[in-house]
Amino acid sequence: MQTSNSILTTSIEYLKGIGPQKGALLRKELNIHTYQDLLYHYPFRYYDRTQVLQINQINAQSETVQFIGKVDDFYEEGEGRKKRLIVTVKDNTGSIELIWFQGINYIKKELEHGKLLLIFGKISNFNGHLNLAHPEIEHFNEQSLNAGLQPVYPSTENLKFRGLNNRSFAKTTSNLFEKINARDIVENLPINICKNYNLCSRYEALKWIHFPETKAQLNAARRRIKWEELFVSQLKIARVKAFNDATKGYTFEKVGTIFNTFYKSYIPFELTNAQKRVLKEIRQDTTTGFQMNRLVQGDVGSGKTMVAILSMLLAIDNNFQSCMMAPTEILAKQHFESIKNVVGDLPIKVALLTGSTKIKERRQLLQELSEGTIHILIGTHALIEDTVQFKNLGLAIIDEQHRFGVDQRSKLWNKNKLAPHVLVMTATPIPRTLAMTVYGDLNNSIIDELPPGRKEIKTIYRNEQYRAKIMDFIRSEIDKGRQAYIVYPLIEENEKLAYESLTKGYEQVKVFFPDHKYKIAMVHGKQENELKERNMQRFIAGEANILVATTVIEVGVNVPNASVMLIESSERFGLSQLHQLRGRVGRGAEQSYCILLGSHTQSNESKRRMDIMCSTNDGFKIAEEDMQMRGPGDLYGTKQSGILKFRLADILVDKDILEETRTEALKVVKEDPNIQNPQNEALRMLLKEQDYQSHWSKIS
Repeated sequence: MQTSNSILTTSIEYLKGIGPQKGALLRKELNIHTYQDLLYHYPFRYYDRTQVLQINQINAQSETVQFIGKVDDFYEEGEGRKKRLIVTVKDNTGSIELIWFQGINYIKKELEHGKLLLIFGKISNFNGHLNLAHPEIEHFNEQSLNAGLQPVYPSTENLKFRGLNNRSFAKTTSNLFEKINARDIVENLPINICKNYNLCSRYEALKWIHFPETKAQLNAARRRIKWEELFVSQLKIARVKAFNDATKGYTFEKVGTIFNTFYKSYIPFELTNAQKRVLKEIRQDTTTGFQMNRLVQGDVGSGKTMVAILSMLLAIDNNFQSCMMAPTEILAKQHFESIKNVVGDLPIKVALLTGSTKIKERRQLLQELSEGTIHILIGTHALIEDTVQFKNLGLAIIDEQHRFGVDQRSKLWNKNKLAPHVLVMTATPIPRTLAMTVYGDLNNSIIDELPPGRKEIKTIYRNEQYRAKIMDFIRSEIDKGRQAYIVYPLIEENEKLAYESLTKGYEQVKVFFPDHKYKIAMVHGKQENELKERNMQRFIAGEANILVATTVIEVGVNVPNASVMLIESSERFGLSQLHQLRGRVGRGAEQSYCILLGSHTQSNESKRRMDIMCSTNDGFKIAEEDMQMRGPGDLYGTKQSGILKFRLADILVDKDILEETRTEALKVVKEDPNIQNPQNEALRMLLKEQDYQSHWSKIS
């Protein structure tokens, strides 16, 4: 925050009403060290103190109430810790009880028979009688009704116990505003931005967020603060994007023989218009002389892998190597096999490197890689090891990138003299508002078509009483020559329970599908890699009719012959995960089915998830719904990264503000990339004081 002097950096203990003990407590409980920290400790809601009820208007549905009454009677009950003060107040319409369990002696001093009190508090219901426990009371006068919107502050039980309750927070913050004025809170947005977007001043925003006299003031304060928060994030992202766009990269000058031969003779199907569009965007990026940083989003089965293959062939034609990093060995091996098969007898060497690669094989592979005889290297995080040296890496592809950490991904950028082109792929569609914040530094491509001939997967929800019928249906599909997945939840908080659930389920499946007639494979995370791989390959090769698994098969496993996905305890899965699992079927020409099996009783949230899954196959719609239900931080693991840490702004609610700030940030950075112009001095100070963290330069 910008200040014209150092008053806001004053230690909190020097503020009237705090002192050393409460100051230490505020530091420990809420990380409030200075006047400035208190200023930014915003209320999370407000009581409307302009409304005054009569006692007979109060009912069990009332949440917080304010009324005027006279003390009719008061007395104490109980002993020791069970002692309580009961006060009866009345007006000309009725009476109600007020109860205190603490601070009784102080409250008794405030009470006088026949004196008018202004009473404010929460309604509770005890033994069928309405009352207010620990309400706020004050002697009534005409000025008492000017309280307006009363702030309610985040606090802790420890602070409340030490006397720092909501009322004292408001009083302390009020004391702070008596010490500061508009000169102490310097404006940090350019005047033209405030004018164009109808934003109140910074001082007004901070004063009104704590003590709004009207709802109009509160709304203006919220808008200004949210705008500033989102604008700072968009400025940072825009600067990173500008830096990336200006980073020197290798030029892929030609579309050569290998690409053209493959395109004309080896692709087993016609590319969709969406695939062609994305390829054109990649081609344009790689001819500029600057590094490509592009995110390719595509629903399950939309053909991202083919786009990746063609991009790698483009690199080979220009004498560059490529690599593709996948999150699991199963997926890396599948990419390796499918790429090797599809390029056939073209003069291309494709290699696989994972943690399971034998030492002798690894040594040979690393030598060939450094000599340039390996054109495409597929692997897991093993690719980022220092011993992995390319002769001329020109393209790095990250598959399911949200499963990799920033540091892991960024190590690939240093595998050549200039940074290789970067293609980030995800089969988990990203809602637009999240893409603008978390992935705003990347150019975005969307493959929004499925290959022709794909049939929509039919999805149904059933409870346990339908199990026998479901097994009969799976049996009928197997009898047609199809295969089926049966997936059990990975219970993260209890690996033992998850394993027991899976093995119990496996035995149950064997009852319905006896060994003498059906072959069942089982895959889970606790298996040795070799056994896991062998069982997976049995299913891929069609030697097993059913694969019983945990979510290790969530991403990437491609078995076109599988037509049924049965998800056990489906209420335990999130929407995006359910959609990813469903995407393991429907990859062939036959009709496929996803069966969500759950309990008889469902929570409202679980029911909503099941309804959404049964109503649409659109991954982008599902991602939007999932973000609405779970929040962007939970959905993409960004909650702790700092990227989405806003005090007031919410990218789900504040889409319009996000659009405004993105537009303005891109404009500012285009005109003044280093934020050095005199009219942007306030912005420069704002970015400096916000501590431009290094993770912003590595989001991609």
